Amino acid sequence: MTDRISPEKRSHIMSMVRSKNTKPEILVRRYLFHEGFRFRVNVKKLPGTPDIVLRKYKTAIFINGCFWHGHEGCPEFRPPRTRTDWWEQKLRRNKERDQRVREQLTEMGWHTMVIWECQLKPDRRQATLEEIVRLLQKSYVEDNYHTTFCPAVPKDYRYEPEPSSRAAEEGVGE
Repeated sequence: MTDRISPEKRSHIMSMVRSKNTKPEILVRRYLFHEGFRFRVNVKKLPGTPDIVLRKYKTAIFINGCFWHGHEGCPEFRPPRTRTDWWEQKLRRNKERDQRVREQLTEMGWHTMVIWECQLKPDRRQATLEEIVRLLQKSYVEDNYHTTFCPAVPKDYRYEPEPSSRAAEEGVGE
């Protein structure tokens, strides 16, 4: 099947696809700001230039378009019918890069979240946004509880209670 649009028109259409400040990104940013979270946007110093970075929570959030990142099983993702080999390779490379970036961030001690475009559709939006906040709060508590209240314990530490004497034993004084 051939493309009905001229290469020049197709190039223009593709150049209009945004990579920053997309509607899903803005929805998440507005909600997080309204909930009191402060963050940075598109931090270039981190691998993959995450869409939202919350330093206090040591969390990087990626908001992925279902098509461009090949969201498997999603009704929004339909592979193109033209140049299928090229698109399969392109989407596979995108997925591999996404995985590699998340692994790098994890090795650096960062939490990562991936929010899919379809999760921000009106019927699922509120639940998704609330889940983001819940996960951020959970990771913050776990990180800070562990470092503040549970100092590092040597690996060879073993708890062995001392034998205790019983104040009242059976059969004594009968």
